[in-house]
Amino acid sequence: MSLNFPQVDQPAPAFSTLNQNSETVTLDSLKGKKVVLYFYPKAMTPGCTVQACGIRDTRAEYDALNTVVLGISPDAPARLQRFIDKQELNFDLLSDEDHSIAEAYGVWAMKKFMGREFMGVHRVTFIIDENGVLREIMKKVKTKSHHDDLLEILRAL
Repeated sequence: MSLNFPQVDQPAPAFSTLNQNSETVTLDSLKGKKVVLYFYPKAMTPGCTVQACGIRDTRAEYDALNTVVLGISPDAPARLQRFIDKQELNFDLLSDEDHSIAEAYGVWAMKKFMGREFMGVHRVTFIIDENGVLREIMKKVKTKSHHDDLLEILRAL
């Protein structure tokens, strides 16, 4: 099962989708800042919660690096808002209900869980520079250290 990612050092796939407040967020509107786009399977699940809380707790460090962090999943905006409220998250979550953005980034693919195969979102993070160019793909994401691993990559860019 190979994931078909966009090319590094090429423009990142454009997107336009709703955040937790049903406001439209586009990649173009974020030019001038680095963008971390992290795909996760489902809001309010244990691994996704650990990952999101790590980012929440290091938000000031991303701000200092001129970086916007966006979590994206197939969840509806209302569920994303409940996740933010419950975990006191301080960054936007994006809704990709039709998984078109996940497909554009090559992370919508067959998954296996407890012997069952199904289509779903793979946990992968993309780092996009201030000009909208894809600079890094984190293919192996560890939920507990994701925030620190990300900061290390961002500082090196």
